[in-house]
Amino acid sequence: MRSFRQIRSNILNTNKTGQYLKYAIGEILLVVVGILIALQINNWNEERKQNIAETEFLKGIANDLAQDQDYIQIVLNRLKPKIEAFDILNNQLINSSEENTILTDSLLSIYLFRGQRTFYPVSGSFQSAIAGNELNNFHKKEVINYLITLYNSTYPRLIDNANILDRRWDKLSEKYLQERRTKSFSIETREQATEIVNDLYYHYLQMIWYQEVLLNTSEEVELIVEMLDDKIL
Repeated sequence: MRSFRQIRSNILNTNKTGQYLKYAIGEILLVVVGILIALQINNWNEERKQNIAETEFLKGIANDLAQDQDYIQIVLNRLKPKIEAFDILNNQLINSSEENTILTDSLLSIYLFRGQRTFYPVSGSFQSAIAGNELNNFHKKEVINYLITLYNSTYPRLIDNANILDRRWDKLSEKYLQERRTKSFSIETREQATEIVNDLYYHYLQMIWYQEVLLNTSEEVELIVEMLDDKIL
C-alpha cells in the first residue's frame, strides 16, 4: 500500500497540473482575444480609410461634373445663335423672292465667322479610381452605377457626336477659308446664297442632333450631381 506521503504528493502534483492547465488556457484565451481585437481594430481602420477614400472620390467627381455642366452650357450657348441663324436663312430663301444681301451676310457671319466649341468631359477623378481598381470597393453602389454609365456610355456617345460635328465644321472652314479670313462674302445672287446654305445644311443637321444629346447629357449629369449632394453631405 501507498503511504500517506505518496498520496499527498500525488494530490499536490495533480493540483499543480490543473493550475498549469488553467494558466495555459487563460494565456491562450488572452492571446486569441488580443488577436481578435487587433483584427477588429485593423478592420475598423481599413473601413475608415475606405470611407475617406470614397468621400474624396465623390467630392472629386462632384467637382469634375460641375466643370462639365459649365462647359456644356458654354457649348450650348455657342450652338444656339448658329442654329437660329440657319433657320432664318433657310426660311428667307424659301419664302422670299427678293434679295436681302445685308441680312444674308449678317446671318452667314454669325454661322461661319464664330468659332465652334465641342464638349469633352473632365474625367480625372473617375479615371484615377479606375486605375486604382477602387470602384468595386466603394459602398454607394447606386451612384457608382450611374457614374459608370455616364463615363462609359453617355460621354463616349457625346464625344463621337462632337467628332462628327468637328469634321463637318473643318470642311466648311476649309471651303470658306477666304470668307472667314476676310470676314466678308461676295453674294450677288439668290443662287449663291442658296449654294452656301446647302453647304451648311449637313453641319446644321449634326448640330441639331448634337444639341439634343448635350441637353440629355446635362439632365443626366444634373441627376447625378443631386445624388452626390445627398451622399456627401
